Amino acid sequence: MDAQFWDERYGSSDQLFSGAPNGVLVTEMTGFPPGQALDVGCGEGADARWLARQGWQVTAVDISEVALRRAADAAADAAGRVAWARADLTVTPPPGGAFDLVSAQYFPLPRQPDHTALRHLLDAVAPGGTLLFVGHDLADLPPRPELDFDPADFYRPDEVAALLDHTWTVLTDETRPRTAPAPAGTHHTHDTVLRARRLR
Repeated sequence: MDAQFWDERYGSSDQLFSGAPNGVLVTEMTGFPPGQALDVGCGEGADARWLARQGWQVTAVDISEVALRRAADAAADAAGRVAWARADLTVTPPPGGAFDLVSAQYFPLPRQPDHTALRHLLDAVAPGGTLLFVGHDLADLPPRPELDFDPADFYRPDEVAALLDHTWTVLTDETRPRTAPAPAGTHHTHDTVLRARRLR
């Protein structure tokens, strides 16, 4: 899942996703006092645009240049509130302690023995800030031989929760029904959701 993979995937259609913000993000962050947000794996930018409309200043990061161009082209209503940035967050860490919200919606973060990339994402949350890490419930996935990847290679929200230390408080760690229909060609009926606040 490198830059070429994602550029080719986004380039395969005029619009890969619905254009609507992810339901968990809307549910968890509606009415939340805005600040600085990091949108991890922003794709075509629906979450970043929604956050900007709520008053957030958003750094929207993706590995795909194709996705970022598409996101920026659709973001006239978010002018001045979203900075689009191309980066591989498994290689280039975000700035530490800089964000009141770090949102990772279905982001395929590869598991590492030392958890380096994950710890960089956690470190990016400012004291008092929120981590929102959302994934698909593995029970919804087809049998592994039918997939072109191994879900065990990537962090799940409950695994991230287990790695948080005493400087965090976990507010939500659960599986819940999706608020929107599953993407075409998939069977995702449930989300796994972690929302945690960094204490210091």
